[in-house]
Amino acid sequence: MPKSQRISYACAACGARVPKWVGQCPECDEWGSMEESAAPPRQVTSGSGFKGGGVTVRRPATPAMKIGTVSAAQAASLPTGIGEFDRVMGGGIVPGGVTLISGEPGVGKSTLLLEVAHRFGEAGYGKALVATGEESAAQVRRRADRTGCLSEELYLAAETELSAVLGHVEDVKPSLLILDSVQTVIAADAEGVPGGVTQVKSVATAITAEAKSRNMAVILVGHVTKDGGIAGPRALEHLVDTVVHFEGDRHSMLRLLRGVKNRFGPADEVGCFEMTEDGIVSLADPSGLFLDDAPSEPTPGTCVTVTMEGRRAVPVEIQALLGKSVKDGAVPRHTVSGLDQARLNMVLAVLTRRGGMRLLDREVYATTIGGIKVREPASDLALALALVSAEQEIAVSADLVAIGEVSLTGQVRRTVNADRRLTEAARLGFKTAIIPKGSASERHKGIEVIEVETINDAKQAAARAWARRG
Repeated sequence: MPKSQRISYACAACGARVPKWVGQCPECDEWGSMEESAAPPRQVTSGSGFKGGGVTVRRPATPAMKIGTVSAAQAASLPTGIGEFDRVMGGGIVPGGVTLISGEPGVGKSTLLLEVAHRFGEAGYGKALVATGEESAAQVRRRADRTGCLSEELYLAAETELSAVLGHVEDVKPSLLILDSVQTVIAADAEGVPGGVTQVKSVATAITAEAKSRNMAVILVGHVTKDGGIAGPRALEHLVDTVVHFEGDRHSMLRLLRGVKNRFGPADEVGCFEMTEDGIVSLADPSGLFLDDAPSEPTPGTCVTVTMEGRRAVPVEIQALLGKSVKDGAVPRHTVSGLDQARLNMVLAVLTRRGGMRLLDREVYATTIGGIKVREPASDLALALALVSAEQEIAVSADLVAIGEVSLTGQVRRTVNADRRLTEAARLGFKTAIIPKGSASERHKGIEVIEVETINDAKQAAARAWARRG
């Protein structure tokens, strides 16, 4: 067989190639994803005269420059005026930068990006082109009427072919291109079906090259798989400059824009939004969303912690409810919403073994307020105190917060960003904080800091705080 027609195998998940078939992809560890394909021919020439010949050498169009002479002005961020969006993006939209935004269907990606395009045009940065392959231009116009996004510099195009999208770019010459979505666009010179590995990679590569050559900012919308990952090849995330994830519960008005990768700013920022009838609104101070609008008197089974969402400290109320004990041999139901199931089971085991309580045979329900998802270990202590409060029917003080990771030995381990968490708790009027010993590095006015070493110390401190209040 000629060398140009040799057979190789490509992974349908990430696009990695191997010369022989294997059951598991060596790059992304996906099972059963290797598919037979023709290996691309090698473009080589011989006799180049250079060491390691066989490579064609050409003189570059732009010579290499000293780093001190390179201007950084072209990579300056352009703020859109949407505070939370600019926060996650590192200050705004960067000309020539390519951003990939993913999220569940119906979470509000298209609504948010229509607002971004509108603000971009209104700010005088140039034209914004929204190319949609999922909706008609009339459908986008109806959303624009509802949200008030009718900038004179905003253009719409409904296309599913890459060549047509690039034709609109040539005609409109936008400073911002929004492609909704990259999985619906077809590249005629690429193999595969729309949304496939080859197609998505070809479309993203072409759009990225166009963005760099025109110094045009691009935002690509990406579909997600049932596991929550971005559909298509893993190389898609490597091609772009910024990757953000838009998440939220359909039954909640809260939306979070979470940074995953950012070449122009911090990659751990989180922006908070509220979905309303008139569109999406930034929430500069979302702290009150995650605290229950309860009566002034505290209720058994609740405790407040302060979690870190990116670089932002956010108070979150954790609620717990204990049901009846199950019969011998039966498996009790442990249900969580917004919390990590594994950490709930671990905290229950620690309270049973180290805290002298009997909880493993009880039905347990635990949740967070406001639809926020808490996954960090620093919420363990608040979850433990909420369970203790529910079991003993004694309320934790309403002005108390608990921060700390609970270990299997019953110790309360140090947590990061303790000072930032305490500052936010004091700002919101909390009077007492239970934290691991040695976590705080400075004194905080307006809040009493109680340092504990074990889960039993934390239980006693919470009881004393409630006794003083009573």
